[in-house]
Amino acid sequence: MALFGNAHTVDRGSAHQEYARLLGQGEQVHAAYQLVRDVILFTDRRLILVDKQGLTGKKVEYHSVLYRSITHFSVETAGHFDLDAELKLWISGTPAPIEKTFTKGVDIYEVQAILAQFVAG
Repeated sequence: MALFGNAHTVDRGSAHQEYARLLGQGEQVHAAYQLVRDVILFTDRRLILVDKQGLTGKKVEYHSVLYRSITHFSVETAGHFDLDAELKLWISGTPAPIEKTFTKGVDIYEVQAILAQFVAG
């Protein structure tokens, strides 16, 4: 399914187990999303962006974004012809946003609500 761009929600327990080495002591995964090869983890402390690179995906870059460093964010819903939804995050001190694309398999409103909870909290 991932080859066709079907993003989907990942079970929190599975994500916690798979990415346990990235998590601090007591840090909990609240939501996780698979975006083709990449993964976004919402923890109780930060946002973790997992960027698999190369043909094999063995090289992986991990971005850790503290919620307090997000100055603002936007979501763009899918339309009739553009079936992808987008999330843009502006990080303090960085002029260009981080952009992630979600396909129809993910409820972008749910993603926005989770992000709002942690950024505003």
